[in-house]
Amino acid sequence: MKKIGIVFAIVVSLAFVTGCASSGGNAAKSGGTADLKPYTVDLKTLPFVKNAKPFTRKWDDLIIPLPEFPVDVTQYKRVTITCKYFDAAGVEIEQSDTKAMVSFLYDAKNRDRGPDMGPGGNAPLKELNVGGYSGLVNTDKGVRVMLKKAPEVIILQNCDDSVKFIELTSVIFHNKTASGE
Repeated sequence: MKKIGIVFAIVVSLAFVTGCASSGGNAAKSGGTADLKPYTVDLKTLPFVKNAKPFTRKWDDLIIPLPEFPVDVTQYKRVTITCKYFDAAGVEIEQSDTKAMVSFLYDAKNRDRGPDMGPGGNAPLKELNVGGYSGLVNTDKGVRVMLKKAPEVIILQNCDDSVKFIELTSVIFHNKTASGE
């Protein structure tokens, strides 16, 4: 009977020590990324934010090299990206679905952009309907992103022949969710 009591005491002690260690670890982790202040890319550090020549076909690319980030963007779990788009005369087009999309590429030289819909491989972000009613990337909440490293480029594409110019207006990395956290 005495042996069972000793074994029980050891098990309880181990459970207590393990529980405290894991609670402390989780507490430290939960305070990490949630407390990060949003990081807004300074658009002045980009070589350009709008295509100089009009797009000539649907799915034309505006590939914008991103700067070396002064923060570790892999610590952020969401991104908000906004843009404006214009017709051939330079008149701003009202934003709606099926007009523009955005992607990040890890490696600018690797032309692999993942599957047709959604992120994958070299493209950790691919969002349709930028500015549209069903698009989320341009909202305060943004979209979820799981970056393994900092992306090298952002690609804006026209999804409609009427869109001849796209202008990037903001890129904000954050951890804000629908509840505001």
